[in-house]
Parts: sequence; structure tokens; C-alpha cells
Amino acid sequence: MQFDKQLLTLLFFLSLLSCAQNASKERSEEKVEADGDKITYYLTKGDRSALLQKLQTSFTDQDNAAKRISLDSTQTFQEIDGFGYTLTGGSADLIASLPEAKQDSLLEELFSDKEQAIRVNYLRVSIGASDLSASTFTYNEMPAGQSDPSLKHFSIAEEKKSLIPVLKKIIAINPAIKILGSPWTAPTWMKTNGAFKGGSLKKEYYASYAQYFVKYIEAMKSEGIVIDAITIQNEPLHPGNTPSMYMEAKDQALFIKTALGPAFEAAGIKTKIIVYDHNADRPDYPMEIYADKEASKYVDGAAFHLYGGKIEALSTVHDAFPDKNLYFTEQWVGGPGNFAEDLKWHVSTLIIGATRNWSRNVLEWNLAADANYNPHTPDGGCTSCLGALTIDGDQVSRNVAFYIIGHASKFVPTGSKRIASTLADSLPNAAFLTPQGKKVLIVVNEAAQEQSFTIEDAKRYASLSLPGESVATFVW
Repeated sequence: MQFDKQLLTLLFFLSLLSCAQNASKERSEEKVEADGDKITYYLTKGDRSALLQKLQTSFTDQDNAAKRISLDSTQTFQEIDGFGYTLTGGSADLIASLPEAKQDSLLEELFSDKEQAIRVNYLRVSIGASDLSASTFTYNEMPAGQSDPSLKHFSIAEEKKSLIPVLKKIIAINPAIKILGSPWTAPTWMKTNGAFKGGSLKKEYYASYAQYFVKYIEAMKSEGIVIDAITIQNEPLHPGNTPSMYMEAKDQALFIKTALGPAFEAAGIKTKIIVYDHNADRPDYPMEIYADKEASKYVDGAAFHLYGGKIEALSTVHDAFPDKNLYFTEQWVGGPGNFAEDLKWHVSTLIIGATRNWSRNVLEWNLAADANYNPHTPDGGCTSCLGALTIDGDQVSRNVAFYIIGHASKFVPTGSKRIASTLADSLPNAAFLTPQGKKVLIVVNEAAQEQSFTIEDAKRYASLSLPGESVATFVW
């Protein structure tokens, strides 16, 4: 009898334990389900009262708004390489001038995967000087009247002052960052006018210039810096910058097929060759190169700016040559700028517009300048380019391009794919699926007044109101 009572007591306690475990499991499942319904979003307002402000909402089964943005993750488009800036020579000089602790903190904020960072994952650098360098230079200048076809005097020593030390710190923070190199000019002795500004590449130096690229890639690699891609010439149809060089499409094709492509092949270089790197008003430029099969076989894709033309021109190129990639490599903010207007235009036209038109990246020009838009080259350098950062002595302020890029780079890592999302009036948007399985939706409210809309995903709905002239990135 005593044994039966003990057995009954044991069974009673086991029953209680089982009930408690089941209840705990149900609560845990309810929590997972509730967490799965949550949307974290980050808001930036045109009046700067919110700057990547973290907020939260949830999906429900109710559809309450007339305007709807519907996602379809079964319909995928291009893979994303990244979002970032041009790290000009001037930008590197300013960052390198900061006290060590402040410099390190800034680079962590820009490039690390910490919560407070914007996680920039793509950079463009100039091969030699750009117009936002303090002075003009290439890696193989010679005294007037002399040449160096075998490139015996090639040296990247100038970049070891600021650019390479800053890049090494960035790579230590984010070893996977993608880096694109672009020249503003060939060495002056290779050019028809012997000057930094304007002129064209002489055909007798095509082989030497191809080796110039090879030496550059190998020299950077020896410093621990992998160049993922190069463009052949920044703005080849604009010879008015200092530095600059004019290069028509037929000449770029000839250079690729007779010199650069074979030189890369012989040296075993896998760095991507990207053509054009100029405005969207001339989609015929890269398409002319693609039509030349001997040149095209070496070419990964084409890069665009938007100081002319329409962003939809990228789709024109994609539709004609769907096997070639597209990149968006430069757009400036003119100082002093208008925060609300610049925010709306750059996010809707570039972050959203370029990616909806097949671009694998979006880069702003440029990362940093001082309070007077310096440094820049004389006689043709940009005198009013507002950096994403203003560095004034040891003080750093964040301008509109910091938030333009941050709304994408912080949430859309390399390897993400754009997915389908419907367009709603005055609410341009783009959606992405990350390698971790998260969905990201970037939305701009172009209107002056607040707008309500619904996000629809897999028969779940989130009803939201977005303030006028604001940007939000939603993540779930």
C-alpha cells in the first residue's frame, strides 16, 4: 500500500513536470512566432530630427492602408556587391590626419559590423591622382621629353603616405570589402598632349599602359590590398577635369582586346575589367564595346554616373547584354547642399533607382572633404564637392551622403539579392534578401506630407506612416 502511494505521488509530480515543460515550450513557440512578426526599421527625416533612428513595428493579418508595397522573394534579380564611397586621396589625407584614437573610432563606425556602424562594404579608389587629390601625379611620371615604356620607374610610393595606411586599417576591420580602382589619366608621357588635363592615350603605348595596370594591381596586392575590379578611365568623354583623359569607345575596345585583356591573362590577374565609367546619357558607349567580341570576352560589365541621362539607361544596357554586369560608381552632393532634397533624390534615384535597374553597387562621391571642400587639384578639380564627412581639424561631422549610403550598406551585405517589390505612388522602394535570409525594404516618402502604406509579405501586413521627406529601411 505504501509503495502504491509513493508510485502515485511520483506519477503526479511527473505529470506536473510534463505540463510545465509543455507550457514552457508553448510560451517559447509563441515568443518565436511573435519575434518573427516584428519589423525593425531605421528612419531618417529630411529635417534631421531623426538620423537612422531605430524603431519597431509588427506584422498582423490586417491590411489597413490603401497604398501597398508587396514583396515577392521568389522573384530575384542581380546579386549586390555593396554600397559605399570613393576614398579619394584627399579623403585619405584627412582621415590620416586625425588623432589615432579618433581615426580608429571613425573607421570602425564606417566599416565594422558593430551595431552603431554603417558597415560600408565597397570602396572606389583612384589609380594615381583624382581631381580630389591635393596634387596631380601618376605612378610613372618622367621629366619632360622622356619616356619609360618598360616602366622601370613605376612606384606607388605616393599612396604610402595616406591612402595605403588608411586602406590597411579598413581591411583589418572588414577583410571582405570590395575595392574598385579607376584612373583619371595615364602617365603624361603616354598621352597625345603630354599633360595631366585632357589628351588621349597614344596607341604606341597601349602595351605599356596595360602593364601599368598589372603593376598597380600587383603592387597593391603586395601591400595586402586586393583590387576586385578596375575601370579603364574615369569619365572618358570629359577631358576637362584635372587630371583627365579622353577615350572614345572604339579606342577603349581596341585597348582592351589588343593590350589589357591579354596582359591580365598572361599575368594570371582575375581583377574584373569594367568599361565606360561615365554618364547614363551614353548607353551606346559600353554597348559598342560589347559588340566587339574580341574586346567583350575580357569585360565584366559597365559603370555609370548620373550627371547626364536617366538611370533607366542601365536597364537598356542590361536588356541588350544580360550577361554583363552593371555598376554605379559616382555621384556627388554639391555643397553646401540641401539635406532633405539631397536625401530624397539620392536614395530614390540611386540606392533604389540604380538597383532596380540592375546595378550591383551604388557609390557616392566622395568620403571626406574639409570645411572648404578641400583638398582638390587646381584648374579643374571639384571646388564644391561635399563629402559624406566634413573633417575640420580633429572634428568630424556627418553629412547627407553618410545617411544615403548608411540606409543601404548597414542592412544589405555583399551577396544579397534584389527581390521583387511593387511600386506605390510617391513611395519609391527597393527590396533585398540577405545571405542570412533577412528581408530588407528601403522606402522614400517623396511627398512633403506624411503618407500611410502597408508592407505585404507572405500574407502578412504591416501598416505604417512615413513622415514627409524621409527615408526608412525595414528589416525582418
